[in-house]
Amino acid sequence: MGKSPTQVLVVDDEEDLELLIRQKFRRRIREGNLKFLFAHNGKEAIEVLKENPEIYLVLSDINMPVMDGLTLLSQLADAEQDIQAVIVSAYGDMKNIRTAMNRGAFDFLTKPIDFNDLEATIEKGLKHIQAMQAALETRDRLVALKQELDMARDVQMSFQPEALPANEHHDVKAVIIPAREVGGDLYDFFFIDESRLGLVIADVSGKGVPAALFTTVTRALLRAVASKDYTTPSDCLTMVNDLLCESNPSCIFITLFFGVLDLRTGELSYSNAGHNPPRALRTDSRVEVVPKTGNIVLGVQPGHTYRNNQIQLAPGDTLFLYTDGITEAEDSKSAEFMESRLDERLADLAGASSERVITDVVDAVQEFVGDAVQSDDITCMAVRFLAAVPS
Repeated sequence: MGKSPTQVLVVDDEEDLELLIRQKFRRRIREGNLKFLFAHNGKEAIEVLKENPEIYLVLSDINMPVMDGLTLLSQLADAEQDIQAVIVSAYGDMKNIRTAMNRGAFDFLTKPIDFNDLEATIEKGLKHIQAMQAALETRDRLVALKQELDMARDVQMSFQPEALPANEHHDVKAVIIPAREVGGDLYDFFFIDESRLGLVIADVSGKGVPAALFTTVTRALLRAVASKDYTTPSDCLTMVNDLLCESNPSCIFITLFFGVLDLRTGELSYSNAGHNPPRALRTDSRVEVVPKTGNIVLGVQPGHTYRNNQIQLAPGDTLFLYTDGITEAEDSKSAEFMESRLDERLADLAGASSERVITDVVDAVQEFVGDAVQSDDITCMAVRFLAAVPS
């Protein structure tokens, strides 16, 4: 099926103008490139436009009976139609021509009409319409994409775990502030059994929907493996890594820290897959870096055996987990927040609730960044061990 001709409406009360236009553009009309419709006043033009909504270019005289060209322009503007209007009038009628331009006319022609000038004006008008329609289509696509991203963000955030009510044994709080509609960070916490609490924080390579999908898959796999076959965090990461490597054509990888806090003893068993090392905030304000385990990121090397480590938390100690959106947050001069500022801020929060730790750290980062654009997701979790669960 061929392309439909571009339709142009000519509004003029001079009867012979229709014949002249059909004669001038007869070849293009015959080839199906252009189609002209005609009306003798503004009122007729409104009816023609209602019956032919695909008309985007109107050539209109100013001085006509029943409804003049200026009134027609006003009605087109009120209807908010995507129509470009070219006004045709005598050169001496410049006052009305200026009024027409102020009311939204795209261009004007003077009588007697120079048909070469008319053809050039029509071509210019059609190119302008094409550019406008392309811009509107782009806008519509962007609006649709924004709606899809908003939905993706809502779905992603719905996967965040429900808050754990603080009790006499533990106090857990976390936050994620995506840099885009959907982010590539994740945090998670879940009970493996009645006394062991799984803690996860991760950061996937890349941003946007692919990163968000990869984090969702990683979370689901880790929960499934830990709930069914848990032995140690390192064994869980070894299994999750192999599963991720089975189908990863985009070569996305993810850094991840998985720890299991035994609420009976305060021992944290953990495995770190290339992630930023968490901090252990002691009750005496010491901030200790949780030692790394020498593991690679997840999703790039099948068969890799992950290693495990342990640290001891005493009652009142807080474990702080974070992504590099905290330490690599930049101010307007591209200076980074850095680990040293994080450790200084944490040192002032010994004995504070997990919620206050999270709030104070995020506030400090945002105050440091100021008006600079957030370039990465900001994610952190605070886990305070309060007292041992009776065995």
